[in-house]
Amino acid sequence: MFSGRHGTPVRMAVLALLWGSSFLWIKLALAGGLSPLHITVVRCALGAGVLLVLARAGGQRLPRDRRTWSHLVVAALLCNALPFLLFGIGEQSVDSGVAGVLNATTPLWSLVIAVVSGTERGIRPVRLAGLLLGFAGTVFIFAPWQRGGLSGWGVTALLAAAVSYAVAFAYMARHLIGRGTAPLALSAAQLLAATGLSTAALPTGPTSFSGPTLTAVAAVVALGVLGTGVTFHLNSRLIADEGPTTAATVGYLLPVVSVGLGAIVLGERVGLRVVAGMALVLVGVGLARSRRTGPARPARPGPAVPRRISDASIG
Repeated sequence: MFSGRHGTPVRMAVLALLWGSSFLWIKLALAGGLSPLHITVVRCALGAGVLLVLARAGGQRLPRDRRTWSHLVVAALLCNALPFLLFGIGEQSVDSGVAGVLNATTPLWSLVIAVVSGTERGIRPVRLAGLLLGFAGTVFIFAPWQRGGLSGWGVTALLAAAVSYAVAFAYMARHLIGRGTAPLALSAAQLLAATGLSTAALPTGPTSFSGPTLTAVAAVVALGVLGTGVTFHLNSRLIADEGPTTAATVGYLLPVVSVGLGAIVLGERVGLRVVAGMALVLVGVGLARSRRTGPARPARPGPAVPRRISDASIG
């Protein structure tokens, strides 16, 4: 389906729509009575279920060694359970469109971590300019100098989610990528671990629960099945067919989709300041991702791992 060169733009558009709509589903689930923790548990469980089915269909087995599972638990906390929860908390007070834009700052935080940890040495002026431009766009969105600017725990939670993704990518690149486990099975195992972690936190959640609306149920099912499980599979296929550079381009479309859906479906106001800030963030991310061109290095042994794990953003 959508195979061939002419089908690539369609596949990218479908992937961006499913991925970028995650912020809309979170907002609808919250409005329908689900707490951020409930959303996190169901999202992880449904996403794991989809990936388990796909992995089994592809003949991929879950990892069996204890060391891999210990790394998966850490990755599940940093890349799934914690940021999923933080996005739910953030969208309780922040528009879904703005949440999508802040999610796009993840590669900027990844570059900061790489510089601080020493894995990125001698940062090029172009990448430094992209880093500064991206964060300037983020500040422009917040507009702390204005009375109507964004502030509070919601914004803090959304930024913390983006930072958590960046830390997770660095951890996964060091301990999980290229370890010999097929990517679908590895991701299914990670979401299983995230399901266990978030379920264990349920006793700390809200004690009073009147039950969600049908809209909330439909939204969280779409979030788990489409926005978490199916999108990973589609991204993996896009990488395998077109390469990581093409697949990474989808990341630039996510905030555009989230802002558009928020305005159309939820009636969220999209001011000129937010649009300008989003443009600055995306340009900054593009510059921060630029790398030196040179001879290709030999491919590392092991399965192909989605570029998104190390160089893009997750919703």
